[in-house]
Parts: sequence; structure tokens; C-alpha cells
Amino acid sequence: MRSLFFPVALLSLLGGCASHTPAPVATPFPLASQQDGLAEPAPTPAPIASAPVLTPSAPVSVAPPKKASLPPAQLLDRLLPDYVKPRSGWRDDIVNAFAALQLPPTAENFCAAIAVIEQESTFQADPVVPGLPAIVWNKIGEKVAGYHIPLPLVKAALLKPSPTGESYKSRIDGLRTEREMNDLFEDMAAEAGKLNLPVGMKNPINTVGSMQVSVAFAQGHVRAWPYPYRYQGSLRNEAFSRRGGIYFGVANLLHYPAGYRDMIYRFADFNAGRYSSRNAAFQLAVAQLSGRKLAPDGDLLRYRDGLPSGEASSTERALYRMSQQLGLSDSAILRDLKQEKNSGFSQSVLYQKVMALADQQQGRKVAREAFPQIRLNSPKITRKLTTEWFARRVGWRYDNCLKRSPQ
Repeated sequence: MRSLFFPVALLSLLGGCASHTPAPVATPFPLASQQDGLAEPAPTPAPIASAPVLTPSAPVSVAPPKKASLPPAQLLDRLLPDYVKPRSGWRDDIVNAFAALQLPPTAENFCAAIAVIEQESTFQADPVVPGLPAIVWNKIGEKVAGYHIPLPLVKAALLKPSPTGESYKSRIDGLRTEREMNDLFEDMAAEAGKLNLPVGMKNPINTVGSMQVSVAFAQGHVRAWPYPYRYQGSLRNEAFSRRGGIYFGVANLLHYPAGYRDMIYRFADFNAGRYSSRNAAFQLAVAQLSGRKLAPDGDLLRYRDGLPSGEASSTERALYRMSQQLGLSDSAILRDLKQEKNSGFSQSVLYQKVMALADQQQGRKVAREAFPQIRLNSPKITRKLTTEWFARRVGWRYDNCLKRSPQ
């Protein structure tokens, strides 16, 4: 019975704890500019699998602020909400992350990070998930019902002691945080043979820490940019720490070039994947030119396990039908579409031609960013929430933070 229960129920259950489905991991780039976007990176190798292997770029100089400002730690003290504790710990970890990533310590950048931390965890390094045991048991019950296994029988099987000395059932009953859930799964994976589980199971928890950053992103980022701290154990566990969660969350939010006119589109990208806002606007332009209805979700290709699946997406098919109008072959269109998760797509022939045609058709410059239309799915979410809702909610927190700025 256990051989049916664990792989079917817990594998799928634990993978559903993120606030949204992670997008394919985008290439991390160094350095935000003083104005809005980030400095363009040096050329990088093509990504490998879902976590790109890159050569760290040389530091890029940043123009000094146009007017005198407070030292970073003092400025951040003004911007942090009053309830944050320990204040010095959060302040120092944020300042250190900005320094290590060579990001300008401006009120705008600090407030962007603060707003995301507030939204994702209200400044808890290991966020508590209300009602987590009930969520877990409900999901287990749904999964085993398909195998006609009564839930009481499953709970009896989980009375087996785990490495902590507690039974697996007791640990599920006492779950409070995602880190505890992660540790539970790690123990189960280590005892796979004893539990009749498949050997070599992967931990399906995808997002961790105070900013709910993707583990795959963290693993890819350290290949491109040196992680500033020494740590023991796995990078996954380090990302659960306060300093690790902040560092990788700030990197995901700000450590890439994007010329958005408003920070709110970075918040949308944070939820849906890098450049999703730019790509959603591109999809709207393609729909306008082709007369075809497209879902502006920010994914121009279809993906499986973080890589293009080879199956043509609706955006791809619409562009192929426009190949003569664009003066591009199907292979040239696909070549440029494969850049969609990087900054270079904006300079591609395909992007430039599509946006120029859309501008011409409308008689004005069409938007270069739009909210990706994505529904958020998770056992923790009981309302109909979307990426746009997330971005606007974080944007509201961002605006409130800026009101505390002394500049």
C-alpha cells in the first residue's frame, strides 16, 4: 500500500505548494542602472537545461546618484516597515545582497525588494502557511481516493518513525512552514528504499524562503554570479535562510536588464517569469496583426521541464502564418523566439519587425509591456488570483514604501 501512496500522493502534493507555477529559468544578468532598467550584459553562453551555466560578467560601473543620499543602511532603516524584527538582521541582509549583486541602493530598488518580501512572507524568513496540515491531508485524501485506499489506512501506514524519531504522520500533523515540509520530503527521499519509494526521487518543492524564489533559479544564478556567503549543506537549504532568501529574491527581481516604464512590470515578471511582461505585450501585437486570439501569458513557446517542448505554441503558429508579411522564414522566426527568456529578444529581427508593424497599424507606439494573463493555482490559494493581482498588490506596497523615503 505504501508503494502506491507515497509516490502518487506526496510527490504531487508537495509540488503544489508554490504560489504559482515556476516559469523556465531565465538567464541572470548583472547590475541595475541608476535610472530604471539594468546595464546590458556581456555576451553569455546559451543556457543548458533549465538552469543556465554562465560565466560571471565583469563588474559594470554605476553612475553616482544625481543628488546626495543617506548611506544605504540608514536609508533602508527609514524604508522598512515598523513591525520588522529583528530589524538589524533584515536591514543588513538586504544591504549586503545589494552590495554583492552590485545593485544601486536607491529608495526605488530597496522599496521593490521590501514590497515583494512583505507580499510573500511579511518578513518571515520561513513563512508560516496557515492550516498546512489540513492542506496536506486533504491533498493526500484526494490522491489516494483514486486508488480506493481509505485515508485512515494511509494514516496508519504513516505511523512509521522518521529520522527525527517522530512518525511521518506526526510530522505532517505538526507542519507549519514550507521548510518543515521540505525537510519531511528530504527525509522521505533519503529513506526511499525502506519506504518502498522509487530511488532517486527529486524534491518537488520549487519555491522557498521569504521571497519565494525558485530553487532552480538560485542554482542557475550561482553559476553566473558568485554567491557571497559560505554555507554548509545544500544550496536549497541555504535559500531557506533569511540571507539566502533575500539574496536570491533580490537577484530574481532586479538583477537583469529590462526597460520597463514602471516597476510594477518587474513585479509581474517576478511572479510569471523574467520578461513575461515584455512577451505578453509582444503577444498582443501578434494578435492584433494576425487577427488571431492569443492568450498573453508571456510564454511564446511551449515548455516541458524548463525546455522548449518542440510543439508549436499558438503564438508560434500565428507568426508562421505571418512569415511572408514579416519577410522571415519559419526557421528564422523560431530562432528568435528561442531568445524569449533573455534581454536579447528585444533586439531580435522578429521582435523589431512585429512591433514596428503594430505601431504602423495603430498609428502610434503600442505598449512594450503588459500584464501576463495567468491564473495562480495552489492549495494555499482559495480565491481567483492572477499575476496582475499579484503585481498590483506588490505595487501598492511599493508605493506605500516610497512614501517613507526621506528623499
